[in-house]
Amino acid sequence: MKKPVCVVAGVGPGNGTALVRRFHAEGHAVAMLARSTELIDALARELDGTRAYACDVADAAAVERTFAAVSAELGPVEVLVYNAGTGVWGTVEEVTAQQFENAWRVNTLGAFLAAKQVIGPMKAAGRGSIVFVGATASRRGNVRTAAFAPAKAAQRSLAESMARHLWPAGIHVAVLILDGVVDLPRTRQMMPDKPDDFFIAPADVAEAAVQLTRQPRSTWTFELEARPFGERW
Repeated sequence: MKKPVCVVAGVGPGNGTALVRRFHAEGHAVAMLARSTELIDALARELDGTRAYACDVADAAAVERTFAAVSAELGPVEVLVYNAGTGVWGTVEEVTAQQFENAWRVNTLGAFLAAKQVIGPMKAAGRGSIVFVGATASRRGNVRTAAFAPAKAAQRSLAESMARHLWPAGIHVAVLILDGVVDLPRTRQMMPDKPDDFFIAPADVAEAAVQLTRQPRSTWTFELEARPFGERW
């Protein structure tokens, strides 16, 4: 019996890796997408049933080729977790036009391109889950989020439009809003005085994503906020 297929787009050392491990443990065949393959190649060697794919999610042709390969090698995608993102921090005076465009291309255009590849098969099956890993920046523009906030806001609006269109077809579209600092070696180094419970644990992010895909259709969640208890909100 074939395993259900999950695509995790944007696999890095934090949330992406945790998502791969959790969906693998859940019994999925996991396709891992990243621009650099060093990490995902190592995960593929470690976790039987996972496969690594080099993909620039902002490149339409690359996304189409990659999802065609996933479908041919693993089968139709039942779960898409879009974790790809890029954060450029600066005021409107500091951010360049290229940085602004790049933030939109990775956070929003890539989400659009990846979703377009899985909607058809999911509609044919009458089921599926698409989870976008978002941020509270999607709701507010802070001083130094002149590029990041508009990109995340556009991503959230895309997800909401998709949810209204696709929920009746049996496809659960949801946004997992993260509010806080993800626990990574670099963030620990930047904030050495912070206790463990200050940070968002990637394993807990992954668990929240899995729970979204398990929800019964009569009580689907569109937007799930996740933050450590100490985060101001």
